[in-house]
Amino acid sequence: MNISEASDSQTWDAFFLSQHWKPFLQSWTMGEVYREIGQEPVRLIVTDNERIVAICFGHVVPAKRGKHLSVPYGPVIDKDISESKRAETSKILFQALKEEAEKKKCSFLRISPFWPESPTQTQTTAKPPFLPSGESGRGIGGFVPSPLHLLAEHIWYLKLKEKGVAKTEESLLAGMRKTTRNLVRRASKDGVTVTASDSPERDIEIFLKLHNETHRRHGFTPYTEAFFRAQVWHFAPKKQCSIYLAEFQGEVIATSIHMHFGGETSYHHGASSDRFSKVPASYLLQWAAISDSLRRGDDIYNFWGIAPPSSPAPDTPPSPLGKKGPGDRGKHPFAGVTLFKTGFGGELLNLTHCFDIPLTKKYWLTYWFEKIRKWRRGF
Repeated sequence: MNISEASDSQTWDAFFLSQHWKPFLQSWTMGEVYREIGQEPVRLIVTDNERIVAICFGHVVPAKRGKHLSVPYGPVIDKDISESKRAETSKILFQALKEEAEKKKCSFLRISPFWPESPTQTQTTAKPPFLPSGESGRGIGGFVPSPLHLLAEHIWYLKLKEKGVAKTEESLLAGMRKTTRNLVRRASKDGVTVTASDSPERDIEIFLKLHNETHRRHGFTPYTEAFFRAQVWHFAPKKQCSIYLAEFQGEVIATSIHMHFGGETSYHHGASSDRFSKVPASYLLQWAAISDSLRRGDDIYNFWGIAPPSSPAPDTPPSPLGKKGPGDRGKHPFAGVTLFKTGFGGELLNLTHCFDIPLTKKYWLTYWFEKIRKWRRGF
């Protein structure tokens, strides 16, 4: 096997799009998004007799808590190779990533793989066998379960096709929770209208205004405005990004950024105004995005992350952005958003937990800092 730095975007994406799972965070374009905000992309490609068997994208994060090389939903290993080849490929990739991280003076390597863990997954998509072995990997150069998740590890997704045949809007509506279906209809009846922006590059500013309002209201750690702009500017010209705008009484009161890649639409970011919190605009916005995905011929509508299965959902429908209601006090921080997303119907996909490879002793400062942060956030 041979491993090298990738240089051709078409070859990269062609291999990627031939795989079963195609999270857009491993696309070539995502590397350009991170380059735009000053985080150097690292792209590795593994070949076996000139055939590509794996790709892996990472980016260097100059975080105050510890400079590190982050791998979002990678590596991507060919679904058709044998288990022994997958193990060999994984080892080669992890070693190369460690060397890249060391060259860039990182204190650790953080890998958040898109490897399904649920026993209900019938794999064409079996996870690579070379995985961190719990706490036994502690030490410099060993595997350590990450204190915090990097990305969503409990994915809620809605199949838009059954045995290759597209579902109908009627069947999708029937599969919703009754309350959700009623809120979708009520929003429309109340006069909410939803449109997909004809210029996401322009309307990202509307999103940012509402996102800043949402951030102040809920107090979460946001992405930077530079990241949001870069994501839209790089993906939208390729028709791989949409901004949805929900209007009520002439004002945009909810908005979202949706990504389109490899037959999947992902609900990636959302924001809303507090002025009309009782108007269920976000429900109609989601339904509009699902309907568009159906017309586009997508296979999956990905709602992104929800609370772990062991975290009970609240009894009453809260804000779709996680604002706590009377039924979810003291529950998981994602309890509210979980009730919102699961109401549209769908399935749970559990992923392998994020893991770290410490490279210097400085990593342990990051480790305990994040342990405390996790406890304070209630995860």
